[in-house]
Amino acid sequence: MQIIKDKQIINDNWSHVPDDAELKVGDITVSLARWKKDKQQLLHHDGKIGVRLEPSDSVDDIAENLGKFELIELNFPAFADGRTFSHAWLLRNRYQYKGEIRATGHYMPDQVFYLSRVGINAFNLEKTEDLPVALSTLNDFTVTYQNSTN
Repeated sequence: MQIIKDKQIINDNWSHVPDDAELKVGDITVSLARWKKDKQQLLHHDGKIGVRLEPSDSVDDIAENLGKFELIELNFPAFADGRTFSHAWLLRNRYQYKGEIRATGHYMPDQVFYLSRVGINAFNLEKTEDLPVALSTLNDFTVTYQNSTN
């Protein structure tokens, strides 16, 4: 599978492990609930660890553990829910998170530029054929009116 990361299309080696599935070797993300439940086991995991936040999750819940995560996935379960924009902004600005923040779920390629402005630097789109279009949107505007994280 391919994603956009740091304005390039790359192969992705991460996988998300659902709450009811066995942990597997390799680079994985887990839900916030699973992180809280299995934290000690995950700290000894054979591979990199990331956490997936839902719009209803609070960024404050992972603030003290940010240094343990190589990746924070922000899930967009519905096109109309913009709370994950706020999650990204908080991670970059309030908590100074420097790692990968990845958008996943239901969002449009047209939103990629705006997502990048709040701190998201990786994009997992539902349709891989949308990757070139989404990548091109990162260069849509050369002048902006507002400050951003990038």
